[in-house]
Amino acid sequence: MPLVLSYFLPRRLAALATSTTRSLLSPVSASQCQRSRGFQFSSDGVQRKRARLCLPTITSDFQRHFSGSQSPVSAAMTASKYQISERGAPNSTDYRVFFKNENGQAISPLHDIPLYANDARTVYNMVVEVPRWTNAKMEISLGEGLNPIKQDVKKGKLRFVANCFPHHGYIWNYGAFPQTWENPDHLDANTGCKGDNDPIDVLEIGSRVARRGDVLQVKILGTIALIDEGETDWKVITISVNDPLADQVNDINDVETVFPGLLKASVEWFKIYKIPDGKPENQFAFNGEAKDAAFAIKTVEETHRFWQQLVNKEVENNGISCLNTTVDGSPYLVANDAANEVFAKSSDGGNPEPLSETLDKWHFRLENNYSKL
Repeated sequence: MPLVLSYFLPRRLAALATSTTRSLLSPVSASQCQRSRGFQFSSDGVQRKRARLCLPTITSDFQRHFSGSQSPVSAAMTASKYQISERGAPNSTDYRVFFKNENGQAISPLHDIPLYANDARTVYNMVVEVPRWTNAKMEISLGEGLNPIKQDVKKGKLRFVANCFPHHGYIWNYGAFPQTWENPDHLDANTGCKGDNDPIDVLEIGSRVARRGDVLQVKILGTIALIDEGETDWKVITISVNDPLADQVNDINDVETVFPGLLKASVEWFKIYKIPDGKPENQFAFNGEAKDAAFAIKTVEETHRFWQQLVNKEVENNGISCLNTTVDGSPYLVANDAANEVFAKSSDGGNPEPLSETLDKWHFRLENNYSKL
């Protein structure tokens, strides 16, 4: 029988899967680690192969940042023209992160934050949903007015991604490009699959651990094409333009040079992260090969056009709230007072759930085969 192997670790040692801030979680194979002393996998009293664990250095930057199971949420985001406001009890199904503009007026991060951050359209705004190293599966709520960030729920419980050794939580700052939409009725010519009905996903690989709700200015480096349950789910690889290494990374080939092992680790992460939940390995278009910046930019531009059709009601909304305060000519455009009223009526209660054991558990591979997790 396949074994499900897990090992509990203290939450404050959650960064043990890192090696250096610069290398950003290159995958570590068992052959690269020293044999652990006496720790062995076992099931039903049958002795198994000894585990080999790597315990890399915890960076001081991470120690300063990590103070619990979740990243703290700041009142002022990186881009000063946007603010966030939390509603509902943290770690509850009522918890939401709403967005406001520089005047304190409620806005939608999906529709009212522009995709492009400069006139030349070479820098993009990224909305951070999940800070690096954290496990809570936070996402822009498509069906709710003003599209706040909330935590995904599965079977009535808050959802957390598992830690599949050597990865802890998300291994990049993870989020989405505003004003994009992967049309579920569009058959992608490159992947042969339709879109997943979400804004396009973004991985930011810079050295700074972002905060939930940050709006980062990034440049596009490339993309990988995850096929998630038969749907195209693009993952666009970016770096903050303010990162110290940003000038050294301009295309997908630069990623391996400056962040060795990160692309391989990223493909592995998406391949295996659902296995502890009983699902099969995810698949990829292009055999998991990352496409270059030019390809990624065209893909983002296409999803931006799909969003324009969505917000202008040229296509069905597929359950997505298109309420906005800035898109001229949109049938969903509302006055600021109406948007502020939506925010005011949002829940400010909720019953916090106990912290999930997922936060402290590591899942290990057997015989270099994650399909047996």
